[in-house]
Amino acid sequence: MPKTKEKMTEKQKRFCDYYIQNPNATWAAKMAGYSPKTAYKIGIENLSKPVIKEYIAKRNKQLESERIADIEEVREFWSKVLRDEGLEMKDRIKVSELIAKSHGAFLEKVDVNANVETEINVRLVDDE
Repeated sequence: MPKTKEKMTEKQKRFCDYYIQNPNATWAAKMAGYSPKTAYKIGIENLSKPVIKEYIAKRNKQLESERIADIEEVREFWSKVLRDEGLEMKDRIKVSELIAKSHGAFLEKVDVNANVETEINVRLVDDE
């Protein structure tokens, strides 16, 4: 018989959300509404449950992606600054340089003088 996926209770979801804020299982259990007398034990039990581990991991990943700008978001911001005529020209010029650099402009030419020596060892195998 296939195993059904375990579901979390609302109290367990609250525990997870508090645990994400402050990774102290006892505190998170108390804040979620568990008894202070059993908070330590419940905190440990909750953190051992796969469904709770998975929820915390997914939620942390989601929060991380919300906090960290990707390159497209950065370029959009730079474009807004570039087009904002209320800003000083020096700021708009600087951001135009950043946009150009992010697209590969202004690459420095580097001359490399190097001697490369290679040694190749070949082993011949007789076909038998």
